[in-house]
Amino acid sequence: MTACVRVAAVGDVHLDADVLGRYRPALEHLAGKADLLLLAGDLTRHGTPEEARCVAQEFGGLAVPVVAILGNHDYHGDQQDEVAAVLRDAGLTVLECSGTVVHCDDTRVGVAGTKGFGGGFAGACASEFGEPEMKAFTRHGRELATRFGECLAALDCDVRISLTHYSPVPDTLLGEPLEIYPFLGSYQLAQAIDSAPGVALAVHGHAHAGSERGTTPGGVPVRNVAHPVIKQAYNVYQLSVPAALTPA
Repeated sequence: MTACVRVAAVGDVHLDADVLGRYRPALEHLAGKADLLLLAGDLTRHGTPEEARCVAQEFGGLAVPVVAILGNHDYHGDQQDEVAAVLRDAGLTVLECSGTVVHCDDTRVGVAGTKGFGGGFAGACASEFGEPEMKAFTRHGRELATRFGECLAALDCDVRISLTHYSPVPDTLLGEPLEIYPFLGSYQLAQAIDSAPGVALAVHGHAHAGSERGTTPGGVPVRNVAHPVIKQAYNVYQLSVPAALTPA
């Protein structure tokens, strides 16, 4: 039988004191269903340390490793460093243009994460041209994608996963108004994912009215795990371990 890694994922939980406890009952049984949990950003409503403590209470102390990134809501209060610190103190791994390797039995699962940024997709994307504000907007997305791609490629692991908040493809935005696609993701994230060897899964959130499934131009499965899309505490995705790594 082919070995697999079970990856649970959810994003856009937007926790504060009013919804504290919504996810915890399902999370208490996570260990029997998944090997790790990915949180795809927008964990808070307004990006305050108080809301981050709600996230820490909800997702801390689980029986599986939890790897998270922040989303645009988590940056809103300009306290993103404090938000990340609260989550790390609760035992969560928080990534931003960085990576981590989680050991699931004998399999090394590498996760690289970034919030990412907008900019749009092929044929309808922003460019570093014109006003300084437009060039700064586009440059920020490009620089994040470049750093993220380097981290993803550098992971020393058996199974490689991409974790972003913004979408790398337009497929998972279907249902959102076309006019806001440039603010929901960027083709540069897909380029970063496709440039890394053997990415098994790309997970993102952010697009509440989007759809779950998509694929990068290079063939990597993309999943939008925003809570309003998956409509449950988390989805679980089974990733096959390469045959050469599967014990006989």
